[in-house]
Order: sequence, then structure tokens, then C-alpha cells
Amino acid sequence: MVDVTALGARVASSAVTPLVRRLFVRDGPGAGLVDRPVRISALVSFRGEKRTVTPKDVEKIAGELVRRALAAAGPGEEPVGAAEAAVVKDALARTLARLGEITVEDYEAVGLGPERFARELRAGVPLAPYGLGEGGTLLYERLLHTASLHILNFLTQRSTYVARRQTVQAQQLARLVRAVDVLLERLPSRSAEDAGFEERYADHIAARYGTLTIYGLDAGTREWPLDTAYLSLEATRPRAGRGGSRGPEYPAVAAEQVLAGHDQVFLRGVAGSGKTTLVQWLAVTAASRVYDHGLPHLIGRVPFVLPMRRIVRPGAELPFPGDFLRAVGCPVAGEQPPGWVERVLRARRGVLLVDGIDEIAGDRRAAARRWLRELVRAFPGNLWLVTSRPSAVPEEWLAAEGFSELVLAPMGREGVATFVRRWHRAADAPESVGESLLGSVRTTSELNRLATNPLMCGMLCALHRDRRGFLPQDRRSLYEAALTMLLERRDRERELDDPDGTPLSYAVQVQLLQKLAWWLIRNGRQEMDRSEALRIVGRALPALSLSSNSEEEIYLALLLRSGLLREPAEERVDFLHRTFQDYLGARLAVEEMDFDLLVDHADRDEWEDVVLLALAHARPKEAEYLLRRLADSGDPRRTLLAAAGLRYAAEVAPEVRGRVEHGLVAHVPPVDFDAARELARAGGDLVLGLLPGPDEVAARTAARVVHTAVSVGSEAALEFLRRFRDHPSSVVQQSLAAAWPQFDRDRYAREILAHLPRQWSVDVSSADDLRALAALGGWEHIRVRGAYRVEDLTGLIVVDRLVHLTLDAAHPVEGLAWLSAFAGLRTVTVLTDPDTAVARQVPDGVKVQLPSADSPSRPQG
Repeated sequence: MVDVTALGARVASSAVTPLVRRLFVRDGPGAGLVDRPVRISALVSFRGEKRTVTPKDVEKIAGELVRRALAAAGPGEEPVGAAEAAVVKDALARTLARLGEITVEDYEAVGLGPERFARELRAGVPLAPYGLGEGGTLLYERLLHTASLHILNFLTQRSTYVARRQTVQAQQLARLVRAVDVLLERLPSRSAEDAGFEERYADHIAARYGTLTIYGLDAGTREWPLDTAYLSLEATRPRAGRGGSRGPEYPAVAAEQVLAGHDQVFLRGVAGSGKTTLVQWLAVTAASRVYDHGLPHLIGRVPFVLPMRRIVRPGAELPFPGDFLRAVGCPVAGEQPPGWVERVLRARRGVLLVDGIDEIAGDRRAAARRWLRELVRAFPGNLWLVTSRPSAVPEEWLAAEGFSELVLAPMGREGVATFVRRWHRAADAPESVGESLLGSVRTTSELNRLATNPLMCGMLCALHRDRRGFLPQDRRSLYEAALTMLLERRDRERELDDPDGTPLSYAVQVQLLQKLAWWLIRNGRQEMDRSEALRIVGRALPALSLSSNSEEEIYLALLLRSGLLREPAEERVDFLHRTFQDYLGARLAVEEMDFDLLVDHADRDEWEDVVLLALAHARPKEAEYLLRRLADSGDPRRTLLAAAGLRYAAEVAPEVRGRVEHGLVAHVPPVDFDAARELARAGGDLVLGLLPGPDEVAARTAARVVHTAVSVGSEAALEFLRRFRDHPSSVVQQSLAAAWPQFDRDRYAREILAHLPRQWSVDVSSADDLRALAALGGWEHIRVRGAYRVEDLTGLIVVDRLVHLTLDAAHPVEGLAWLSAFAGLRTVTVLTDPDTAVARQVPDGVKVQLPSADSPSRPQG
């Protein structure tokens, strides 16, 4: 057999170049200067106004590349069979279609080179779903590299490239000149001794803070390069009260930009939210001799990283500026010229990063505030960032000193996806493992609720990889691993002693937390008064042998160090993660044998996870009692909960298991579409784990399963529907196309519609819907619901793709002559009031259908 890695090189340039050229539109004269960057996505020939090929043609181009590569191998040397070659073609076509999505400019792409450009294209195309073998994967990679090489060569030959490149270089030079002006203005006349030390100090900052370590993972610690690990988070300022709603006057900003708008910022963030990582990133960026990072306020400045747990010593004063480096154990501290730090601060060049006010004892925080106030007053004009967990100090703690208060926001869906992919790349883990974890996070509600910050995402990644692509098989083990990390391992491995002198063992923290959690659950509350929390803690102290400490001391230690509690508003307490509240509450419910109470509340959404986790904690006889009570209730919700609970119970007698499964048969799979909607209403996300997959049922049943998931309508339901997007049944395909309005527009278009045949009818009700379809290369059958503008239809619908158009509008436009813009259009259906006249100025060859007087004004689903 031929060496697969050589196949790409054996495809002649004369064969590849014409194929690559077809992917791009022919450009006009001039330098291509516009008011915004020229992206590669704007140059491809299967998008935009100058469309010369269709997405189907992209598949043909990919197929031709594969065919020519295999032909170059010679008879008997083919590295893959015909079936796998077809899969390689599909994967390569999807990857080349990424040219219409990436935001890289043409000159930037050339600068990347073929290897990195190929990785950029491949980043949005997981290979796991294609199931390629080793030979197929290698063939795909070599052909992608070959195509990338020719694409970049083609870009350099475009008539606008040289002119644009010269213009871009001129713009870059102008930016550099402005940066140098800032640098010259900011840098004072320095002695050679100061300048030389600054360079050595900057090298130390880059080495010391240029990697990131995540602590407390059973899978072991791992250091990442900071530029790989850093994820841009958002910071915002609540309108009213800590954790309050964000108002329009307080827009979210990228966390690394917080010092661009404010010289002094007090930043709150929960445990693991990325505060320390942000401090490291700002330090390394400020110390770098790079001036085009887009943060001019950091140019020419000197960072000082001051972790409070390191610089605060019992009985000692906080350090003066000249002692900053020595206090944090900087190895070049002994080399600093006398008075150097003071000279930097007087020149207003300092970036002072004070990390972890919560990590010092409460009785030292007042002294820390005085220290900060004196430094700010003595050395005005420097940049300050002070971080803390939310509940360590009162609101507006530093407001009198001129600090603006911001809060780190939780990670969004895209942030989680970016983190997981970067983590796996940094850990040299297969791409498929990361995509598998993302699928689990999106479809499993408890994982989705956990993955809200870098610490928890890192824990999930490490556990998932350590177990070779599988998270703990039961939720109990998953939560135990998370609790061990948060309550015990993380602070110990960071060498952080109890700052308030109130050590709490892991077992004691769990006991107290589960008492608070169970009180909240029993009372149907999301938060409690601080006084109630103190009362619960106080009642537990004698049994925990903690009577020597006051309830206030124990509560504060639990609040600050557990990472699970917070005070969202004055005198209010809640759990940071609802999923931990349910886990800990269920644990105490089993200890106190409150099984009847669990069953009585099992029909409530907020008790669903509590019941399931109680089954995980219960002993076999206790679990069987719970399952029998649920299965015999006759309530569909409880029946589904019992079926879902079977996998949580460690041991179940065959008689009990049979009783539960017999009750499930009446509901899953649903017998008709009405039953599907009722099942979705009763079970919600719970039912998704009980529904059969696309290969387990006949076509008609599969359609009802899809209808159930569509009726659930959640993000987990969308992830479930992805499994059916390649189903051959026309009924299933039509159901998936019709479900588009029920979900996030762009994600559904990308993950479901893009994989369906284009002939099924889809509904659009806005210009954004039309743009989403255009990004897929267009659609054959479009139903426009509601009022529309002709210019939107003619400007946004892909002209050569549209075949059937339905106008379901209360007031259709007068005349249809504008339909002549669509050369391939065959039928138009106008659904309106039968008494309303519609002018029939219709292009030749287009059939117009109007509802008759006795026909419904809308199609029947």
C-alpha cells in the first residue's frame, strides 16, 4: 500500500489549482479597501452576492480532490476503500466550507502558513462523527494540507492582495508609531541600571506567570502555557446589590479590559471563576515588549503581582513598595536598584495586582484597606486591580478609595466549548474526547449546571480524560470528586492555611452544608436569611465538637472557604451551584430517612434531582422502597422519575425493577403525537434519557420520538435531536426542519438544518432567519410567516437555490413581479384572507396557488 502522507504531494498543482480557484469569487481592480476588514469568508464563491458555485459544488470539489489523490496512488495502492473515501470526501467538504465561516483576513491567513491555516479550518469540524480509520484520517489531513497550501498561494496571487498588504502594513506601522508615542510619553529618563533591571524583571514575570496550574484534581496538576489556557471572560457591574440584575448602563466588558475604563477596580468572583488567571494574564501582558496587543493602557508599565496570602504575615505590617518583590519571594529582588519601585510608581507606570482579599484573616482586612488607601494616595495615576470572593467584604468596600466594583460573570456556552477544546489540545488529548465531553455537558443537566467557571470545567475535563473519555458512571461519584476538590484539596495544594484561624475538616464542612441545603429544599426556598443560617450552624456545633467556636466564626469560615456558599444580597445566603444544594440535601434526607417526604414532592420540578440523588445515596432496601412508591403512584411524572432512578440505585431487586419497567412501557416510546407532547410536558429533560435512539425504533416511532424532544425544547433536547439529523425517514426530516423556530436560530441551523436535505419546508419570520439560511448556502422551500419586506426576500434569499415559496402573511404586498429575481422558482403559495385581492403579476413559468374560499388559510401540520 502507498504511504498516505505522500498522497497529497502527488496530486499535481495543475489539478489542484483550478479546483481551489473555483472556491473564490473573481475580484475586481483596486486595493480592496473597505470600511471593515476583508475576511476570507467574504471572498468565497458559495456565499454572498457574487455566488458562482453552490455548497453542492464544494462537495464535488472535495470529491475530485479525493479522486485525484487515490488515482495518484496507482492500482492496488489505495490506502482506503470506496466507502471510507466517501467519508473522507464529506469531512473534507465540510472543512472547506469553513472558508465561509472563519474571520481570518487574507493576509493574516498567508502569515499563518499552510499548517496553521489547515488547523484553523479544521477547528470547527470534529472528526469523531465521521468515524474515520487511521488511513482515512491521514488521507483527510494530507489533502487538507495540500488544499491549504494552494489556497494561500491563490490568495497571494489575487490582484488586490499586494495593494491591500501594503495598506495593512502602513496601518500597522501607524499603530506602532502611536504605541511608541505612548511609550515615550510614559517612560521617563531612566538610568542604565534601572532599565537593565526592568528587562530582567520582565523576563522573570513572563517565566513566573506564563503558565497556569489548576489545583485539586485527582487526575493530577498540569501546567499550561498561559496564552493557551487564558480564556477571555466578562466582567459587569450589578445595578443593585451583589448579584443583582445588570442594567443597560453597566454593559459587560472583556475582563482583560477592565483597567482600560477604570484606573482602580475591585473585582469580585466566585471560587475558580478566573480571578488569579486574569491577574497572571495582565502581568505577563504588561511585562511583554509587545505593543500591538490592543491594550495601550498597559504599554510601558511595570506589573507587581501581590497575592495577599503571601504578603500578609502574622504580627507584621504590610510591605512598603520597596519590599514588594521580597515579600512575594521574587528571586531577582536582591538585584533591584535602591528606590526603583518608588520611581516606577511616581512615574505612574505601575500595574498593581492585589489578588485574594478573601484569603487573609478577617481581622487583617481593615489593615489591608488602610494599606491600599495610603498607597493609592501616595502614588496616584497607577493602575490597580484588587480581587476577592464575593462575600469576603461588604459592598463598596473600596469605593471611598476611588475603586469601581465589578463582578466576573459565569462562562457562557461558547466559553465552555472554547475552554474544553483548549484544555484537550494543551493536554495532548484526542479531539474526539473533548467533543464527547462537550456532548455530555450539553445533554446532561447536572454537568451543564456545573460547567460555569474555569475551575469546574477543568475538573470535568480532568476527570473525563483520566477515565479515558468517561466521567464517573454515577452522579454521586462526580459530586464527591467535586466536593473533595472544593472543600479540601484546592486550598491544601495551594498551601493556603485557614486565614481566619478556624479550621474545618472536610467531614464537618459537608455536615454543615447539607443541613443548610436540606432546609432550603424542604422550605421551597432558593436562599435564606443569614440569621437562619447562623441558627442552623449554631444548633449543629455541639454534635460536631465545635462549641469552642462561635456560630459566626464557623459560618464565616464555611462561607469563605467552601466555594459553595455566597451572600447574593445583604443578609441573604444561597448555594452557588443549585446542583450541589440538591446533592447535599438528598444526602441528609437519606440519613434522616425522609423517604415519604421525597415521594410526596416528586411531582415538582425542583425536587426531581433531589429524588434521583437520594436514590444514589440510599441503601438497597431504602432505594427499593422509594422506587415502589414512585412506580405505584399512577402519576406519569413519578413513573418516569422511577424509571430514570433505576440507574442511580446501586442494587435493585428484579421484582422492583420489573414493576418500574412495566410502568414505563405505557409512556415510552409515545404511541402518537398527542402522547409525545404529553410525555414532554410531564417529563421535561428527564424524558430525554429514556427515549430510544435513531437506530432502535422504526421510522414512524422515530418521528414521534423526535416530536417528543422538540416539545421539550431545551438545549439538551437540541443535542438529542442531533442524533436524528441523518435519519433516512422523510417524516423525521420534515419534523426536524419544521422544529427550527423552537430553538436557538443559529445553532439549530448549524447543527441540524445544515445536515438535512434542502427540499423540506422551513419557516422564517425575520431577516435574521433568512441570513441563517443564506449561511447554509440557501434553501429550496421557504415559508415566510408574518409581515415581510420585499427587499429582505430578494436580498437575503439565495437566488439560485429557491424552488418553492410560501407567503403566510396577513397583508401580502401588491403584485408579485419581484419574484422574477428568483430564476429557479417554480411555485408560490400565498396564504391570506380569501376575500383579499392579490395582483397576479407573476413571472412566466411560476405557478401561484391561492387558498379557495373553503380552504384553511394556513397549512395543516
